[in-house]
Amino acid sequence: MTFVIGASCVDIMDRACVEECPVDCIYVGGRMAYIHPAECVDCGACEPVCPVEAIYLDVDVPEDQRHFVTENARFFTEPLPGHTEALGSPGSAAGAGELGVDTVFVQAYSK
Repeated sequence: MTFVIGASCVDIMDRACVEECPVDCIYVGGRMAYIHPAECVDCGACEPVCPVEAIYLDVDVPEDQRHFVTENARFFTEPLPGHTEALGSPGSAAGAGELGVDTVFVQAYSK
C-alpha cells in the first residue's frame, strides 16, 4: 500500500504534506502534488496535516476518485507533457524542485 493524493488537492497546493513528509516523496506538479508510490514508506505523516483531506491510503481512495491512484503513478512512469522521458524515481522531491506540470488527466480535470 501507499498513500495517494486525490481530487481535493487540485488547485489548492497547500504543501503542508510536503513539509511533513520525512522521506521527501511528495512532488509538486502544476495543479497538484503527487506521492511517489515506490518512495513512500507508508508512514502516514502527510495525511493528518492535509487541510483539504486529499490524502488517502490507495485502498481507501473513494470510488469516484480511483483514477487518481493511476494518475499518481503515471506522473512518475510516463513522460509528462512537454517531456520526452518519464520522471522515474529521482529519490528526492526537493532535489527535483517544483515541476510545474501535471499528467494530461490532471491538466484537464474539472471539479
